[in-house]
Amino acid sequence: MNQTIYLLRHGETVFNSQGRYQGELDSPLTDDGIAQVNSIARLLKMYIGDPKKWAIISSPLGRAMQSSEIICNTLGFDVTKVEKDNRLREVSVGSWAGLTMKEIEEKWPKLLKHTDHYNWFFNSPNGESYTSVEERVADWLKSIEGREKIIAVSHGLTGRILRGVYTNLEKTQALKLEVSQDIFFKLEHHNVERFSIEYDEY
Repeated sequence: MNQTIYLLRHGETVFNSQGRYQGELDSPLTDDGIAQVNSIARLLKMYIGDPKKWAIISSPLGRAMQSSEIICNTLGFDVTKVEKDNRLREVSVGSWAGLTMKEIEEKWPKLLKHTDHYNWFFNSPNGESYTSVEERVADWLKSIEGREKIIAVSHGLTGRILRGVYTNLEKTQALKLEVSQDIFFKLEHHNVERFSIEYDEY
């Protein structure tokens, strides 16, 4: 069986626009975020053919579900058939959720020592470990084996790790994968193809 997974990220949220790290907290999409998802969905529609042949599986967090609803409206997919899967939720940053980097640095300066732009998320005092996220996305990939056409709506950091697991990358490589709200990815035959609304839609 040839399996195809399209992996999408939710649109920009209010917290994103404020530089606040959400983790498992939530904030609604901004107007720009709504426009991003509309554009992504229109581009996706060009590639999938009959939407009824696809399953849409979303993180249960509000920003992903709001994005999924926009996608469904554009594709002509019944929103009540969207499957929620907790394994696609964003990485928990524990006590750092809702804070800016400046606020984190002021309160937990020692925890950010010896970290970089890509791995600091995992130093939160009560956040989720990389291994834990890797295990849950691997479990999700295993659970959809045998399903041919999947559209997954997830998050920035989780999406990086999921693509890393799918292509068997080391942690340092996976955490440096591109993350943007103007792109989505096609996962097929353990390869990843990138699609950008910036270049492809117009």
